[in-house]
Amino acid sequence: MIIQSRVKIYVRVILPLALFLVALLLFVLAVSKIAGKSENEGIHLTEESIRRAAVQCYALEGVYPSDFAYLKEHYAVRPDESKYIIYYTYTASNLMPEIDVLSANAETIPDPADDPADDPAESAESAGSSE
Repeated sequence: MIIQSRVKIYVRVILPLALFLVALLLFVLAVSKIAGKSENEGIHLTEESIRRAAVQCYALEGVYPSDFAYLKEHYAVRPDESKYIIYYTYTASNLMPEIDVLSANAETIPDPADDPADDPAESAESAGSSE
């Protein structure tokens, strides 16, 4: 009798609760994955719209814009700057600028100056210590 009552409790209470928790976990994981894809698509579309505006400027004016503000002012580029960080690196009037868009929600923003592979002093130190 005690065993039967425990089985009834298991079947009536614990099993449905466990199934509900598993279903809830799967739902949360699916929503998280969809949100990540949506954010990546937004970054891609923002970068592509900036790139198209720069190419349009080059086609119409014969030079690439020297800064991102020029694109915003003259070519109606309006990215959501609260959601995205835009890096627009101008090199020369006849070279396509480097355009990078990152999520403003990213925990850390990579700084190219902090890359140890680019530091010749650290490279020489690490080469000397391996001998």
